Amino acid sequence: MSIEAIQNINLESLLDTCISLVTAFVLGGVIGYERQYRQRTAGLRTNVLVAVGAAIFVDMANRLAGHDGAVRVVAYVVSGIGFLGAGVIMREEGNVRGLNTAATLWGSAAVGASAGADLIIEAGLGSMFVLAANTLLRPVVNRINQQPIDTPAVEVTNTVYVITPRHRQKEALRLLSDMLEASNHPTRDLVVHAFGANDIEIEAVLMATSVDGDELDAVVARLSACEAVSQAFWSPSTTE
Repeated sequence: MSIEAIQNINLESLLDTCISLVTAFVLGGVIGYERQYRQRTAGLRTNVLVAVGAAIFVDMANRLAGHDGAVRVVAYVVSGIGFLGAGVIMREEGNVRGLNTAATLWGSAAVGASAGADLIIEAGLGSMFVLAANTLLRPVVNRINQQPIDTPAVEVTNTVYVITPRHRQKEALRLLSDMLEASNHPTRDLVVHAFGANDIEIEAVLMATSVDGDELDAVVARLSACEAVSQAFWSPSTTE
């Protein structure tokens, strides 16, 4: 241990750091417990690590460079946590999943940063609001999702997705077009983009805003049975 390291030991500052880290650990654990209970991608340990990590960085900057240094580090924490959040966002069968988990991680980082900046009460309030968003608002969201969407203000877009190897793109396009035309489901738009290293995804946006789900299920089943198609599914989406 160097002489400078020994000189940097400050028991009062060390106590302050312990309080910050314990606060971040406990509050991050409270947030993470709810996520773990619901078996989300980022659970107890992830939220604790995010909160404690943010607290360590802010506390260290606060000690080394004062208030201004802590503010600068908070800005880096806010931008840096986006990379971690992006890792838990997934696209599955045409739907994006993990946005709420990523937002929760962002909230955990904010709680940890508050604890690191010695804003203990603010950190506690922040964790309460993050928990409230994930628990108290859940019934409200479920109630909204159960409401009918066939209102004039809402437009439903139905899209058929086909995943195929690159070298069979033309064959898959022809099969998709022929089957949709045969089932009287004309397309409004066709979009092709990369899907991994060796595959592509074809998105066929249907002209009809109201479709028979069973008919589209049958079309998708026939597409899935074709050798040129690795995967096929359809999904409705709404826009205001």
